[in-house]
Amino acid sequence: MIVYQGVEGAYSHLACQHVFPQRQARACETFLEAMQAVEQGEANLAMIPVENSTAGRVEEIYRLIPKMSLHIVGEHFEPVNHCLLALPQASLASIRSVGSHPQALAQCNNHIAQLGLVEVAKLDTAGAACEVSQSGDTTKAAIASSLAAELYGLKILRDNFQDEQGNTTRFIILSHTEQLPVFEQHKSYITSIIFRVRNIPAALYKTLGGFATNGVNLVKLESYMPGGRLNASQFHVDIEGHLNMRSMELAIEELSFFAEEVRVLGSYEAHPFRASANFHE
Repeated sequence: MIVYQGVEGAYSHLACQHVFPQRQARACETFLEAMQAVEQGEANLAMIPVENSTAGRVEEIYRLIPKMSLHIVGEHFEPVNHCLLALPQASLASIRSVGSHPQALAQCNNHIAQLGLVEVAKLDTAGAACEVSQSGDTTKAAIASSLAAELYGLKILRDNFQDEQGNTTRFIILSHTEQLPVFEQHKSYITSIIFRVRNIPAALYKTLGGFATNGVNLVKLESYMPGGRLNASQFHVDIEGHLNMRSMELAIEELSFFAEEVRVLGSYEAHPFRASANFHE
């Protein structure tokens, strides 16, 4: 079983179907609930969003991960295709309002304005679709996924309703057990690490210097203050390379010399999207 945060038809649910079509997917109300389900053995995996190309990072996830004994065993990039949904008997001429998550509404703002629709903020996209389905009102529409349309018996009035194409969400796949892939020279990998530095001059420079001297490329660096403390920063880094590469071993050895509480979250195959033109734009 794989779990996700949201309701049936959410983009996280769609990601689960695309990556693990044979696995049962279960919705959880919160990110914490989904991650705890894996930690406590109620589910094998969790599909968790960490960043979106338009909305940025999901900060809550970076605060939850250090508190849990979970491993990152994969990543997935899911294109966000917003659809304008309504009841089967509705039409573009009949709808007057559209509901969705505020981010989805913002991402479709120009198209919403062109149709003269009133925006109604909802907790999530799939929930908005469910409401329209249950309302029986042909004046109401929702912005959600094509999966939500299928699950709630709605008609897609407009596909690709977002104002800009290329909106993508990166997910990490979490497991309670480590699943280190065998290193293969022709494949690309990402290694994720969290660590803490003391509040001393050049602390971050010293901790990260080993990656530069060993020719290891950092592709992501996130920082936050753990537990409300102001005297130390915690960092999450994503690095190109496999944990068993000699250059990675040397870099982590140097990191551990200067940093505190170094924890490897996992090494996993890099998603093909990283090699695409859209990723580098």
